[in-house]
Amino acid sequence: MREIVRVAGMNADGQAAHRRGRYVDGLRRERAIRDDALAAAFGAVPREVFVADGFRTMDGRWLTAADPDFLVEVYRNDALVTKVDDGVPVSSSSQPSLMAIMIDALDVRPGMRVLEIGAGTGYNAALLAALGAQVTSVDVQPDVVERARRALACAGVTGVTVVLADGYAGFPSGAPYDRIIVTVGVTGASPAWFDELGPEGYGLAPVFHAGGHPILRLHREPGGPPRGRGVCGAGFMTAAGPLGARYPWAHPEPLRSGALPAPTLRRPGRWYPPLELRRYHDLSVAAGAWNSRVTHGGILGEEDVDWVLLDETGAGGAGIARNGAILAVGSTAGRYADQAAAVLDRWEWSGAPEVADWNVDLALAGDPARPVWAPRRWHV
Repeated sequence: MREIVRVAGMNADGQAAHRRGRYVDGLRRERAIRDDALAAAFGAVPREVFVADGFRTMDGRWLTAADPDFLVEVYRNDALVTKVDDGVPVSSSSQPSLMAIMIDALDVRPGMRVLEIGAGTGYNAALLAALGAQVTSVDVQPDVVERARRALACAGVTGVTVVLADGYAGFPSGAPYDRIIVTVGVTGASPAWFDELGPEGYGLAPVFHAGGHPILRLHREPGGPPRGRGVCGAGFMTAAGPLGARYPWAHPEPLRSGALPAPTLRRPGRWYPPLELRRYHDLSVAAGAWNSRVTHGGILGEEDVDWVLLDETGAGGAGIARNGAILAVGSTAGRYADQAAAVLDRWEWSGAPEVADWNVDLALAGDPARPVWAPRRWHV
């Protein structure tokens, strides 16, 4: 039964504050929030103001402030889709635990200048401002920019400027920045971002790899090419234009869940209990580092398979379940099951590396006129 927002003796503001407090406690328990300053920011910024025009929940309902469980859903640890175009989500408020991890990795201190690529609802920028940052938030969608500005004003947030502009170019008139944070999935980093960072600055971006968007910390040493370092696994909506360009060594495009038919070959699991979701993400990033055919996707009837080694036909291959079972499909089932087994062996032999254990060499890719620095080689 779905919980209804009713707290005895509280008005709407009191109910929101009550929910917000429980929400912060939950993020602390999950270790997404690890310091008092970040907890205070999440406790002070009213998320409900930034989704006041409504959102789509994880179970597909569209909620507005008039719905009785609006605040319950606002303060779940879930992404909230706020804009849909032809059935495709194009703007959202990201999952709070992921936002907290990214903000923590950004190491923001009062007075820092932060460039945000992708305004979303404005909530992420408001959290950064609550930590004392001066934020310039860039988005290419006029309605998204307008809603973010309106929400920031309604919440009384100062220190944030929302700009209608192409994120590929960053915002050079506000440079140099101490930090850059990208809140939309990209296939690589714009060269302009590195030009706009100060000497000690770095950026965080969800960069396409193995069908997902693991978060990379991006930096450039003087006189050298940019490099990346893993932070955590993630999945994001993908940017349009040059920031979403394909390139020759990219992994196959993600498949919908259950896109591949039921398995024709099955090899037993290796682990009990199965991997936690975070460790399963770690395995998928490693698999993608070692096999260029890894992408997000599922096998019909196999709920514990979220990514696969897709064969050249796009209709077969092998998936790895969270317990280490291998499930293979199609005429290439045996060959791809062997490749999946090799990935599992290598992960175990390598000490089961986490996303944060990986360094990433980047190379220019995409549109030659507007290239991006895309992942080329991953190494522990």
